[in-house]
Amino acid sequence: MTETNPLAQPLHLSNGSVLRNRLAKAAMSETLGTYDNHPTPQLAELYRRWAASGIGLLITGNVMIDRRALGEPGNVVIEDENDLPMLQQWARAATDQGAAVWVQLNHPGKQSPKGLNQGNLAPSAIPFREDMAAFFDTPREASAAEIEDIIQRFGRSAAICKKAGFSGVQIHGAHGYLVSQFLSPHHNQRNDEWGGSPEKRRRFVLAVYDEVRRQVGPDFPVGIKLNSADFQRGGFTEEDSLATIQALSDAGIDLIEISGGTYEAPVMTGVSDTPRRASTAAREAYFLEFAEKIRSAVKAPLMVTGGFRSAAGMNAALRAGGLDVIGIARLLAIDPDAPAALLQGLDSPQRVRPITTGIKQVDRMALMEISWYTQQLKRIANGGKPRPNENGLWALLKAVAQSGWGTFRTRRLRT
Repeated sequence: MTETNPLAQPLHLSNGSVLRNRLAKAAMSETLGTYDNHPTPQLAELYRRWAASGIGLLITGNVMIDRRALGEPGNVVIEDENDLPMLQQWARAATDQGAAVWVQLNHPGKQSPKGLNQGNLAPSAIPFREDMAAFFDTPREASAAEIEDIIQRFGRSAAICKKAGFSGVQIHGAHGYLVSQFLSPHHNQRNDEWGGSPEKRRRFVLAVYDEVRRQVGPDFPVGIKLNSADFQRGGFTEEDSLATIQALSDAGIDLIEISGGTYEAPVMTGVSDTPRRASTAAREAYFLEFAEKIRSAVKAPLMVTGGFRSAAGMNAALRAGGLDVIGIARLLAIDPDAPAALLQGLDSPQRVRPITTGIKQVDRMALMEISWYTQQLKRIANGGKPRPNENGLWALLKAVAQSGWGTFRTRRLRT
Protein backbone atom coordinates (compact mmCIF):
# COMPACT_ATOMS: atom_id res chain seq x y z
CA MET A 1 0.00 0.00 0.00
CA THR A 2 2.82 2.44 0.82
CA GLU A 3 4.24 2.07 -2.71
CA THR A 4 0.99 3.22 -4.29
CA ASN A 5 0.11 5.62 -1.49
CA PRO A 6 3.21 7.58 -0.40
CA LEU A 7 1.11 9.32 2.24
CA ALA A 8 1.32 6.16 4.31
CA GLN A 9 5.13 6.06 4.37
CA PRO A 10 6.90 7.04 7.63
CA LEU A 11 9.23 10.03 7.77
CA HIS A 12 12.50 9.90 9.72
CA LEU A 13 13.67 13.28 10.99
CA SER A 14 17.37 14.00 11.37
CA ASN A 15 17.17 14.01 15.17
CA GLY A 16 15.92 10.41 15.22
CA SER A 17 12.20 11.13 15.60
CA VAL A 18 9.81 9.26 13.31
CA LEU A 19 6.44 10.41 12.00
CA ARG A 20 4.27 7.35 11.28
CA ASN A 21 3.14 8.78 7.95
CA ARG A 22 3.36 11.89 5.75
CA LEU A 23 -0.02 13.41 6.69
CA ALA A 24 -0.09 16.30 9.16
CA LYS A 25 -2.81 18.39 10.70
CA ALA A 26 -1.69 22.00 10.30
CA ALA A 27 -2.51 24.57 12.97
CA MET A 28 -6.02 25.98 13.24
CA SER A 29 -7.37 28.48 15.74
CA GLU A 30 -9.14 26.46 18.43
CA THR A 31 -9.69 29.09 21.17
CA LEU A 32 -10.63 26.25 23.51
CA GLY A 33 -8.71 27.68 26.44
CA THR A 34 -10.38 29.45 29.33
CA TYR A 35 -10.73 33.22 29.22
CA ASP A 36 -7.81 33.40 31.64
CA ASN A 37 -5.85 31.28 29.15
CA HIS A 38 -5.59 27.81 30.68
CA PRO A 39 -5.91 24.56 28.66
CA THR A 40 -9.12 22.56 29.00
CA PRO A 41 -10.27 18.92 28.70
CA GLN A 42 -11.94 19.86 25.40
CA LEU A 43 -8.50 20.19 23.82
CA ALA A 44 -7.59 16.67 24.88
CA GLU A 45 -10.87 15.36 23.47
CA LEU A 46 -10.34 17.12 20.13
CA TYR A 47 -6.81 15.80 19.71
CA ARG A 48 -7.81 12.31 20.83
CA ARG A 49 -10.40 12.28 18.05
CA TRP A 50 -7.90 13.37 15.43
CA ALA A 51 -5.18 10.99 16.60
CA ALA A 52 -7.61 8.07 16.30
CA SER A 53 -7.86 8.78 12.57
CA GLY A 54 -4.30 7.51 12.03
CA ILE A 55 -2.74 10.87 11.14
CA GLY A 56 1.02 11.12 11.61
CA LEU A 57 1.51 14.63 13.01
CA LEU A 58 -0.82 17.01 14.84
CA ILE A 59 0.24 20.65 15.18
CA THR A 60 -1.78 22.59 17.72
CA GLY A 61 -3.43 25.93 17.12
CA ASN A 62 -1.35 28.91 18.16
CA VAL A 63 -0.36 28.76 21.81
CA MET A 64 0.80 32.10 23.16
CA ILE A 65 4.01 32.65 25.09
CA ASP A 66 2.87 35.76 26.99
CA ARG A 67 -0.47 36.32 28.75
CA ARG A 68 -0.16 40.04 27.97
CA ALA A 69 -0.06 39.34 24.23
CA LEU A 70 -3.06 37.32 23.08
CA GLY A 71 -4.21 36.75 19.53
CA GLU A 72 -7.82 35.89 20.42
CA PRO A 73 -9.99 35.31 23.48
CA GLY A 74 -9.59 31.70 24.59
CA ASN A 75 -5.95 31.32 23.57
CA VAL A 76 -3.93 28.92 25.68
CA VAL A 77 -0.83 30.55 27.17
CA ILE A 78 2.22 28.58 28.32
CA GLU A 79 4.58 30.73 30.35
CA ASP A 80 4.98 28.63 33.52
CA GLU A 81 4.30 25.10 34.79
CA ASN A 82 1.01 25.84 36.57
CA ASP A 83 -0.98 23.94 33.93
CA LEU A 84 1.40 21.01 33.60
CA PRO A 85 -1.16 18.26 34.51
CA MET A 86 -3.66 19.49 31.89
CA LEU A 87 -0.90 19.92 29.32
CA GLN A 88 0.20 16.34 29.98
CA GLN A 89 -3.36 15.13 29.44
CA TRP A 90 -3.53 17.03 26.15
CA ALA A 91 -0.23 15.54 24.95
CA ARG A 92 -1.15 11.98 25.94
CA ALA A 93 -4.46 12.21 24.10
CA ALA A 94 -2.45 12.13 20.86
CA THR A 95 0.74 10.27 21.72
CA ASP A 96 -1.05 7.33 23.37
CA GLN A 97 -2.55 6.60 19.93
CA GLY A 98 0.73 6.84 18.05
CA ALA A 99 0.45 10.37 16.66
CA ALA A 100 3.12 13.00 17.18
CA VAL A 101 1.79 16.29 18.58
CA TRP A 102 3.73 19.54 18.31
CA VAL A 103 2.75 22.78 20.03
CA GLN A 104 2.71 25.83 17.79
CA LEU A 105 4.23 28.70 19.79
CA ASN A 106 3.26 32.23 18.84
CA HIS A 107 3.31 35.90 19.70
CA PRO A 108 0.74 37.99 17.77
CA GLY A 109 2.62 41.27 17.72
CA LYS A 110 0.31 43.86 16.16
CA GLN A 111 -2.11 41.23 14.83
CA SER A 112 -4.46 41.14 17.81
CA PRO A 113 -8.06 42.42 17.91
CA LYS A 114 -8.67 45.88 19.25
CA GLY A 115 -9.36 45.91 22.98
CA LEU A 116 -8.11 42.40 23.79
CA ASN A 117 -4.69 43.40 25.13
CA GLN A 118 -3.65 46.45 27.12
CA GLY A 119 -1.59 47.37 24.07
CA ASN A 120 0.17 45.68 21.17
CA LEU A 121 3.80 45.88 20.16
CA ALA A 122 5.54 45.19 16.87
CA PRO A 123 8.96 45.74 15.29
CA SER A 124 7.75 49.18 14.17
CA ALA A 125 4.66 51.29 14.78
CA ILE A 126 3.08 50.56 11.39
CA PRO A 127 -0.75 50.71 11.31
CA PHE A 128 -3.01 48.29 9.48
CA ARG A 129 -4.47 49.43 6.20
CA GLU A 130 -7.41 51.84 6.45
CA ASP A 131 -10.24 49.33 6.05
CA MET A 132 -8.85 47.21 8.91
CA ALA A 133 -8.12 50.02 11.36
CA ALA A 134 -11.50 49.48 13.03
CA PHE A 135 -10.41 45.96 14.02
CA PHE A 136 -6.73 46.42 14.95
CA ASP A 137 -4.93 49.15 16.87
CA THR A 138 -1.69 50.71 15.66
CA PRO A 139 1.07 49.02 17.68
CA ARG A 140 3.96 50.66 19.47
CA GLU A 141 7.55 49.81 18.59
CA ALA A 142 9.09 47.12 20.79
CA SER A 143 12.14 48.08 22.84
CA ALA A 144 15.37 46.08 22.71
CA ALA A 145 14.66 44.75 26.22
CA GLU A 146 11.17 43.61 25.20
CA ILE A 147 12.60 41.80 22.16
CA GLU A 148 15.07 39.92 24.35
CA ASP A 149 12.27 39.01 26.78
CA ILE A 150 10.12 37.61 23.97
CA ILE A 151 13.02 35.48 22.73
CA GLN A 152 13.49 34.04 26.22
CA ARG A 153 9.76 33.35 26.49
CA PHE A 154 9.75 31.27 23.32
CA GLY A 155 12.49 29.10 24.80
CA ARG A 156 10.84 28.76 28.20
CA SER A 157 7.48 27.81 26.68
CA ALA A 158 9.15 25.18 24.48
CA ALA A 159 10.91 23.65 27.50
CA ILE A 160 7.57 23.35 29.32
CA CYS A 161 6.03 21.67 26.28
CA LYS A 162 8.83 19.11 26.30
CA LYS A 163 8.32 18.47 30.03
CA ALA A 164 4.57 18.00 29.44
CA GLY A 165 5.20 15.20 26.96
CA PHE A 166 4.51 16.91 23.65
CA SER A 167 6.47 15.46 20.73
CA GLY A 168 7.87 18.77 19.48
CA VAL A 169 7.18 22.47 18.93
CA GLN A 170 6.62 24.67 15.92
CA ILE A 171 7.54 28.36 15.85
CA HIS A 172 4.82 30.37 14.10
CA GLY A 173 6.74 32.54 11.65
CA ALA A 174 3.94 33.07 9.11
CA HIS A 175 0.59 34.80 8.51
CA GLY A 176 1.54 38.24 9.79
CA TYR A 177 2.25 37.44 13.44
CA LEU A 178 5.29 38.81 15.28
CA VAL A 179 8.03 36.62 13.80
CA SER A 180 6.59 37.30 10.35
CA GLN A 181 6.46 41.03 11.14
CA PHE A 182 10.17 41.09 11.97
CA LEU A 183 10.96 39.45 8.62
CA SER A 184 8.92 41.93 6.56
CA PRO A 185 10.41 45.27 5.43
CA HIS A 186 6.85 46.65 5.43
CA HIS A 187 6.25 45.91 9.11
CA ASN A 188 9.89 46.15 10.27
CA GLN A 189 11.32 49.58 9.54
CA ARG A 190 13.89 49.56 12.34
CA ASN A 191 17.47 50.70 11.84
CA ASP A 192 19.08 48.92 14.79
CA GLU A 193 20.41 45.37 15.13
CA TRP A 194 16.89 43.99 14.51
CA GLY A 195 16.16 45.69 11.18
CA GLY A 196 17.42 47.73 8.27
CA SER A 197 18.61 44.88 6.04
CA PRO A 198 17.41 41.36 5.21
CA GLU A 199 20.16 39.90 7.40
CA LYS A 200 19.14 42.00 10.40
CA ARG A 201 15.45 41.30 9.89
CA ARG A 202 16.31 37.57 10.06
CA ARG A 203 18.11 37.98 13.39
CA PHE A 204 14.91 37.71 15.43
CA VAL A 205 13.69 34.39 14.02
CA LEU A 206 17.18 32.90 14.25
CA ALA A 207 17.50 34.12 17.85
CA VAL A 208 14.13 32.57 18.70
CA TYR A 209 15.18 29.26 17.15
CA ASP A 210 18.55 29.29 18.92
CA GLU A 211 16.92 29.94 22.31
CA VAL A 212 14.30 27.24 21.78
CA ARG A 213 17.01 24.78 20.77
CA ARG A 214 19.14 25.74 23.77
CA GLN A 215 16.30 25.03 26.17
CA VAL A 216 14.98 21.77 24.63
CA GLY A 217 18.23 20.15 23.47
CA PRO A 218 19.26 18.57 20.16
CA ASP A 219 16.89 15.57 20.15
CA PHE A 220 13.56 17.39 20.56
CA PRO A 221 11.91 18.31 17.23
CA VAL A 222 11.67 22.02 16.47
CA GLY A 223 9.90 23.20 13.32
CA ILE A 224 8.74 26.49 11.88
CA LYS A 225 5.82 27.72 9.81
CA LEU A 226 7.09 30.32 7.36
CA ASN A 227 5.59 32.41 4.58
CA SER A 228 6.72 31.87 1.02
CA ALA A 229 5.80 35.56 0.77
CA ASP A 230 3.37 37.85 2.56
CA PHE A 231 1.87 39.21 -0.68
CA GLN A 232 1.94 42.84 0.48
CA ARG A 233 3.55 45.70 -1.40
CA GLY A 234 7.01 46.27 0.05
CA GLY A 235 6.75 43.13 2.16
CA PHE A 236 8.45 39.77 2.60
CA THR A 237 9.31 38.30 -0.81
CA GLU A 238 10.13 34.83 -2.11
CA GLU A 239 13.80 35.82 -2.23
CA ASP A 240 13.63 36.86 1.43
CA SER A 241 11.90 33.59 2.28
CA LEU A 242 14.49 31.45 0.50
CA ALA A 243 17.34 33.15 2.36
CA THR A 244 15.51 32.72 5.67
CA ILE A 245 14.77 29.05 4.99
CA GLN A 246 18.39 28.40 4.07
CA ALA A 247 19.57 30.04 7.30
CA LEU A 248 17.13 28.03 9.43
CA SER A 249 17.96 24.78 7.63
CA ASP A 250 21.68 25.41 8.16
CA ALA A 251 20.96 26.07 11.85
CA GLY A 252 19.43 22.59 12.14
CA ILE A 253 15.67 23.11 12.19
CA ASP A 254 13.78 19.82 11.85
CA LEU A 255 10.76 20.66 9.64
CA ILE A 256 9.78 23.74 7.62
CA GLU A 257 6.10 24.27 6.82
CA ILE A 258 5.51 26.54 3.83
CA SER A 259 2.50 28.84 3.81
CA GLY A 260 1.88 32.45 2.85
CA GLY A 261 -0.10 35.63 3.45
CA THR A 262 -1.32 37.71 6.38
CA TYR A 263 -4.67 38.96 7.69
CA GLU A 264 -4.27 41.84 5.22
CA ALA A 265 -3.55 39.46 2.31
CA PRO A 266 -5.06 36.10 3.34
CA VAL A 267 -3.88 33.91 0.47
CA MET A 268 -3.39 30.98 2.90
CA THR A 269 -7.19 30.60 2.94
CA GLY A 270 -7.50 30.67 -0.85
CA VAL A 271 -8.74 34.29 -0.82
CA SER A 272 -6.74 36.34 -3.30
CA ASP A 273 -7.23 39.24 -5.69
CA THR A 274 -5.09 37.39 -8.25
CA PRO A 275 -6.65 34.40 -10.02
CA ARG A 276 -4.61 31.18 -9.88
CA ARG A 277 -3.28 29.76 -13.14
CA ALA A 278 -5.10 26.66 -14.36
CA SER A 279 -1.91 24.60 -14.14
CA THR A 280 -1.41 25.67 -10.52
CA ALA A 281 -5.02 24.94 -9.58
CA ALA A 282 -4.75 21.47 -11.11
CA ARG A 283 -1.87 20.66 -8.76
CA GLU A 284 -4.10 21.76 -5.86
CA ALA A 285 -1.59 23.11 -3.29
CA TYR A 286 -1.15 26.89 -3.11
CA PHE A 287 2.60 26.91 -2.32
CA LEU A 288 3.85 23.78 -4.06
CA GLU A 289 5.77 25.61 -6.78
CA PHE A 290 7.71 27.56 -4.18
CA ALA A 291 8.54 24.40 -2.25
CA GLU A 292 9.90 22.85 -5.44
CA LYS A 293 12.05 25.92 -6.05
CA ILE A 294 13.76 25.64 -2.69
CA ARG A 295 13.91 21.83 -2.46
CA SER A 296 17.49 21.58 -3.70
CA ALA A 297 18.68 24.46 -1.51
CA VAL A 298 17.67 23.10 1.89
CA LYS A 299 18.30 19.88 3.78
CA ALA A 300 15.38 20.16 6.21
CA PRO A 301 12.15 18.29 5.35
CA LEU A 302 9.43 20.47 3.85
CA MET A 303 5.71 20.52 4.61
CA VAL A 304 3.19 22.34 2.42
CA THR A 305 -0.26 23.33 3.68
CA GLY A 306 -3.11 24.89 1.75
CA GLY A 307 -5.20 23.81 -1.21
CA PHE A 308 -4.83 20.03 -1.19
CA ARG A 309 -8.19 18.44 -2.01
CA SER A 310 -7.63 14.79 -2.94
CA ALA A 311 -5.54 11.76 -2.07
CA ALA A 312 -4.37 11.66 -5.69
CA GLY A 313 -3.14 15.27 -5.54
CA MET A 314 -1.34 14.65 -2.25
CA ASN A 315 0.37 11.51 -3.49
CA ALA A 316 1.35 13.15 -6.79
CA ALA A 317 3.04 15.97 -4.86
CA LEU A 318 4.95 13.49 -2.68
CA ARG A 319 6.05 11.42 -5.69
CA ALA A 320 7.34 14.56 -7.41
CA GLY A 321 9.70 15.05 -4.49
CA GLY A 322 9.10 18.75 -3.85
CA LEU A 323 7.92 18.17 -0.29
CA ASP A 324 7.96 15.56 2.46
CA VAL A 325 4.77 16.18 4.47
CA ILE A 326 1.24 17.08 3.38
CA GLY A 327 -0.53 19.56 5.64
CA ILE A 328 -4.32 19.67 5.87
CA ALA A 329 -6.42 21.77 8.20
CA ARG A 330 -9.94 22.88 7.30
CA LEU A 331 -10.92 19.41 6.06
CA LEU A 332 -10.28 18.05 9.55
CA ALA A 333 -12.74 20.56 10.99
CA ILE A 334 -15.58 19.16 8.88
CA ASP A 335 -14.38 15.55 8.69
CA PRO A 336 -12.17 14.56 11.64
CA ASP A 337 -11.95 11.03 10.25
CA ALA A 338 -10.59 12.12 6.83
CA PRO A 339 -7.03 10.78 7.43
CA ALA A 340 -8.32 7.21 7.69
CA ALA A 341 -9.58 7.46 4.12
CA LEU A 342 -6.62 9.43 2.73
CA LEU A 343 -4.11 6.96 4.12
CA GLN A 344 -5.91 4.27 2.11
CA GLY A 345 -5.75 6.37 -1.06
CA LEU A 346 -9.40 7.40 -0.81
CA ASP A 347 -10.95 10.87 -0.65
CA SER A 348 -13.04 12.28 2.15
CA PRO A 349 -16.74 12.65 1.31
CA GLN A 350 -16.50 16.27 2.51
CA ARG A 351 -15.14 19.16 0.48
CA VAL A 352 -13.73 22.42 1.79
CA ARG A 353 -15.72 25.34 0.37
CA PRO A 354 -15.35 29.12 0.65
CA ILE A 355 -17.16 30.51 3.67
CA THR A 356 -18.81 33.82 2.88
CA THR A 357 -21.25 36.13 4.62
CA GLY A 358 -22.21 38.45 1.78
CA ILE A 359 -20.45 41.30 3.60
CA LYS A 360 -17.60 42.23 1.26
CA GLN A 361 -15.28 43.72 3.88
CA VAL A 362 -15.56 40.68 6.14
CA ASP A 363 -15.17 38.19 3.29
CA ARG A 364 -12.13 40.00 1.89
CA MET A 365 -10.30 39.71 5.22
CA ALA A 366 -11.19 36.00 5.48
CA LEU A 367 -12.01 36.50 9.16
CA MET A 368 -15.06 34.34 8.66
CA GLU A 369 -12.85 31.47 7.50
CA ILE A 370 -11.25 31.44 10.95
CA SER A 371 -14.44 31.91 12.98
CA TRP A 372 -16.57 29.41 11.04
CA TYR A 373 -14.03 26.61 11.31
CA THR A 374 -13.30 27.38 14.95
CA GLN A 375 -16.96 26.73 15.73
CA GLN A 376 -16.74 23.33 14.05
CA LEU A 377 -13.74 22.45 16.21
CA LYS A 378 -15.66 23.34 19.35
CA ARG A 379 -18.45 20.96 18.36
CA ILE A 380 -15.99 18.09 17.90
CA ALA A 381 -14.22 18.95 21.17
CA ASN A 382 -17.53 18.72 23.00
CA GLY A 383 -18.27 15.27 21.59
CA GLY A 384 -20.56 16.44 18.80
CA LYS A 385 -20.42 16.46 15.02
CA PRO A 386 -19.37 19.32 12.73
CA ARG A 387 -21.95 21.07 10.55
CA PRO A 388 -20.36 21.35 7.10
CA ASN A 389 -23.31 23.30 5.67
CA GLU A 390 -23.67 25.87 8.43
CA ASN A 391 -24.61 29.32 7.13
CA GLY A 392 -21.70 31.75 7.04
CA LEU A 393 -23.66 34.83 8.11
CA TRP A 394 -25.24 33.02 11.04
CA ALA A 395 -21.82 31.78 12.12
CA LEU A 396 -20.49 35.35 11.85
CA LEU A 397 -23.16 36.70 14.16
CA LYS A 398 -22.37 34.03 16.74
CA ALA A 399 -18.65 34.65 16.37
CA VAL A 400 -19.01 38.41 16.90
CA ALA A 401 -21.07 37.84 20.04
CA GLN A 402 -18.63 35.27 21.39
CA SER A 403 -15.60 37.40 20.58
CA GLY A 404 -17.10 40.47 22.24
CA TRP A 405 -17.98 38.54 25.37
CA GLY A 406 -14.59 36.80 25.33
CA THR A 407 -12.72 40.09 25.05
CA PHE A 408 -14.74 41.56 27.94
CA ARG A 409 -14.16 38.51 30.17
CA THR A 410 -10.45 38.38 29.32
CA ARG A 411 -9.96 42.03 30.24
CA ARG A 412 -11.99 41.62 33.47
CA LEU A 413 -9.96 38.59 34.54
CA ARG A 414 -6.75 40.57 34.20
CA THR A 415 -7.85 43.37 36.49
